Amino acid sequence: MTYDLNITFDDNLVTGNETIDTQHKELIDRIQNFVTACQNGDSKVKAIKMLDYLDEYTDFHFKEEEKLQEKSGYPERENHHEKHEEFKKTIQELHEYLQDYEGPTDRFSELVQKNVIDWLFGHIKTYDRSVAEFIFMRENPKRY
Repeated sequence: MTYDLNITFDDNLVTGNETIDTQHKELIDRIQNFVTACQNGDSKVKAIKMLDYLDEYTDFHFKEEEKLQEKSGYPERENHHEKHEEFKKTIQELHEYLQDYEGPTDRFSELVQKNVIDWLFGHIKTYDRSVAEFIFMRENPKRY
């Protein structure tokens, strides 16, 4: 990976739900670690290990987020779940890509940028933010 990717949790990604935001920070840290392993020209094994580490947390986070949605009666649960499944499939495809090649290539870094970073940041700013707003409104009915 030759170019610099901006992978930081900033105010644009805050949903206002503490649980979700804390987990997003961890998720983004893990993406950063994965990308760093790829950029450093670390071995294929290390890149795969970091991808596993990311995958494991992604799975945990999505389950937690979906539990929150269920508990609050969020109406778009199904659609949101499908988006999560899409992302998990992407991680699986990256895994296969790493297995097939000697290690991370420029093409691989483009896939990570588009299918992991851009996707996740877009997902947080739209889907996750609407979940957080829904939960907030549910928990604070007097404020509206």
